Amino acid sequence: MFRGSSSINLDAKGRLAMPSRYRQELDERCAGQMVITIDLHEPCLCLYPLHEWERVETQIGRMSTMVPEARSLQRLLVGNAIDVELDGSGRFLVPPQLRSRVGLDKHVALVGMLHKFQIWDESKWQAQFEQDISFVQHNDIPEELRSLVL
Repeated sequence: MFRGSSSINLDAKGRLAMPSRYRQELDERCAGQMVITIDLHEPCLCLYPLHEWERVETQIGRMSTMVPEARSLQRLLVGNAIDVELDGSGRFLVPPQLRSRVGLDKHVALVGMLHKFQIWDESKWQAQFEQDISFVQHNDIPEELRSLVL
């Protein structure tokens, strides 16, 4: 399970250093092999350990290609999916086409989302965080979610 957020800098080659607290788990779960793709709803990227991505890909593969929405989903998620791997220093390359698609520059936020990570431009992540806080404070949250709040 991945949780928490980390501020990380992209190096000059577009590589991110995976925080050390995740490296052992990624090594054990997927030998450092991951898949990165776009997020359909937010201006960020999604980074999946390989076995988690394979589950997503299986679900996408079950969708009928006769349904236009399914084809769009397949093109967007699978068509933008790129295999990445942690190197010996715990870094991975964020492909340039995906970096430009979501506006990643030097300062990045890596956000744990249980079974995957989101990769945000740090300023966009801060704005989203503020928006999420405001939403939770000003909207009626379902009872099953309210009980989660400590």
